[in-house]
Amino acid sequence: MLLNVHGNDSYCYTGGKPFDPALPTAVFIHGAQNDHSVWILQTRYFAHHGFGVLAVDLPGHGRSQGPALTTVEALSDWLLALLDAAGVSKAVLIGHSMGSLIALESASRAAARSPSRIAGIALVGTAYPMKVADALLDAANNEQQKAIDMVNIWSHSTFSPKPSSPGPGFYVLGGSQRLMQKIAKQSAATPTVFYTDFAACNAYANGEPAAQAVSDAACPTLFLLGKRDAMTPPKAAATLSNAIANAKVVQIEASGHALMAEQPDAVLEQLFRFAAAL
Repeated sequence: MLLNVHGNDSYCYTGGKPFDPALPTAVFIHGAQNDHSVWILQTRYFAHHGFGVLAVDLPGHGRSQGPALTTVEALSDWLLALLDAAGVSKAVLIGHSMGSLIALESASRAAARSPSRIAGIALVGTAYPMKVADALLDAANNEQQKAIDMVNIWSHSTFSPKPSSPGPGFYVLGGSQRLMQKIAKQSAATPTVFYTDFAACNAYANGEPAAQAVSDAACPTLFLLGKRDAMTPPKAAATLSNAIANAKVVQIEASGHALMAEQPDAVLEQLFRFAAAL
């Protein structure tokens, strides 16, 4: 589905069913150098079990037009504008990595403008601050394949992720690599999308005030973390989880940063249980 947001076509995957804003809405937000496809299993299940689904391609990613936005704050304003364009009055926001910061900031902003708009937020593979090493920032801008290799290795807990692989011959690391290479082709010029995404994560400094606003609004919050995550270790989420009253923290066994690929069924179970209870 294409929506016009800030003058550009913005793509949302709807889980294989037409989007119906009258249903409870689940919005899925991908991380750096990714697109909506990282949520395929989870979004299809949600769409076929009572939810309207919007799995976004952020600007400059996948099928969405316009340049990649340079700050988490700008991405959050874009997301709230997308909800307006889709006619969504209330939604649960589910974000992975960079997407988790967008979900948090969006919920914070919505709390100030329309407190009932965000039914809950699920922060998957999150951390605050979400700092990125200078060497990785440089590689993301000047040696994209090197950056892809580094992130791909660090995002997975093992080179042979079983039994989470969906079938014989399925290569979890290979799929992740190809997706990042696809996004890289869209951004040959500098600054690249990869660099822009990482720089936005690195610069985001509003996490604690945003978490406090979410807590004050009594917005239900789930932290879904990979127990073996080397990119955003579980302990790196403590600043946020401690700031949000009654937040639920779940660690997924045998998973790194790429939770949706390594442990898709466990991630789906936790996300659907959380969203269905709202």
